[in-house]
Amino acid sequence: MTYLLALDQGTTSSRSLIFDAHGAIVAQAQQELAQIYPRPGWVEHDPWEIWRTQLATARSALQQAGVQASAVRAVGITNQRETTVLWHRATGQPIHHAIVWQDRRAEPACAALRARGWADRLQQKTGLLIDAYFSATKLQWLLEHVPGARTQAERGELAFGTVDSWLIWNLTHGARHVTDVSNASRTMLFNVHRNQWDDELLELLQIPRALLPEVLPSVADFGATHADVLGSAIAIGGVAGDQQSALFGQACFSAGMAKNTYGTGCFLLMHTGTQFQTSHNGLLTTSAAQTSAQPAFALEGSVFVGGAVVQWLRDGLHAIEHSSQVQALAESVPDAGGVVMVPAFTGLGAPYWQPEARGALTGLTRGSTLAHIARAALDSIAYQSTALLQAMARDTVAAGGQPLRELRVDGGACVNDLLMQFQADLLGIPVVRPVITETTALGAAYLAGLACGVYGGTDELTTLWRAERRFEPRMAAAQAQEHMARWEHAVRQATAP
Repeated sequence: MTYLLALDQGTTSSRSLIFDAHGAIVAQAQQELAQIYPRPGWVEHDPWEIWRTQLATARSALQQAGVQASAVRAVGITNQRETTVLWHRATGQPIHHAIVWQDRRAEPACAALRARGWADRLQQKTGLLIDAYFSATKLQWLLEHVPGARTQAERGELAFGTVDSWLIWNLTHGARHVTDVSNASRTMLFNVHRNQWDDELLELLQIPRALLPEVLPSVADFGATHADVLGSAIAIGGVAGDQQSALFGQACFSAGMAKNTYGTGCFLLMHTGTQFQTSHNGLLTTSAAQTSAQPAFALEGSVFVGGAVVQWLRDGLHAIEHSSQVQALAESVPDAGGVVMVPAFTGLGAPYWQPEARGALTGLTRGSTLAHIARAALDSIAYQSTALLQAMARDTVAAGGQPLRELRVDGGACVNDLLMQFQADLLGIPVVRPVITETTALGAAYLAGLACGVYGGTDELTTLWRAERRFEPRMAAAQAQEHMARWEHAVRQATAP
């Protein structure tokens, strides 16, 4: 048997999965990760807890599978993106908690960059909008606020990394300080056209180059685990940020293919091939997972509140006791009865970018029930994702690309058949759910498998991808347009001053 080990380090937990060569899960283990909130708007993780939980789950998964580390061909890593770690090279000791991607403390620095007119220049180089979401201003904050950090950084004594780099440093006992292009592209310091750290941006943000890891393709020699970590040295062959890894795990390897991950939020990525597309509709351009030195890109949009709206129904309205009950409640009515929910609990993400927006329920009548609200809550996930995909379509057509033919889906909420059918109806294209929905970890395993020769290329991976169910659109296009018009009307009400 051939085994591949995927380390999936997320925002709320660390997971490890063992796959066979056919992409089937052999064993998996998971541990929760504590969230640290020092002040309103600040979110941190303990870097040592990230490492301890990831190591513990890897060892547990191997034990559950009854597999020795020597039987594992390669390790793949996928991780929460943008989260920033800074540590001493000599000791491996972090100088501060990791600053998590959700953290907003660096917003004043971002506002200053926008005021100085850097938005267009930075987007052209990195594909990103200036935002505290990304790593650069988090790193800048650490250098300015941790005593002695800047002096030590300038002397070459510190190492910066996103979570993948931190894990590799520990897996290799400090032998490798590396990252991949997909993670580097989320730092706001990386020129995605040249696949290099950008000197102009480093100077702008006063980031010493000596801090930065070496950047490799997503399929590469990232080193090997030290023998005492898992019991035997294993090659680390694949690395990608979680959303790019999910795109890869969905076998979306060519321009015009897209996936949507329905989790707490939703992340929609469309592969654009080797073409860098600057979005004019509120989306980001990001580096896709790369199997070689040749650049590959994707358009990306995020929905802040996706599956989290079901948690609100459970914990806020007490409309249901368990999240699994939402489909039955929503199906007890034929439709939402004119009710539209805009779940802007923390503002609206792409393509609206309205951080001040707040949630709204419109279209309520005396006949409205909890079932109608539950239906509207599920519908809101599909509405937001449709708005994202329509923005992507405008960007793609403007760049001379072809319209999307189907949407591949994964994440916890994709098991909801009612939601997936409504999504297909609104989009007017098939929505396809795969047999293996653990696509983030699967992508990391595939990348590692390519590096060690388990797979001959992406054509072979394409043959491994299997659909579990295909949701064909049933709604007339005019009716779908009416639905979206009601949604956009509700959004305007949620964003009105």
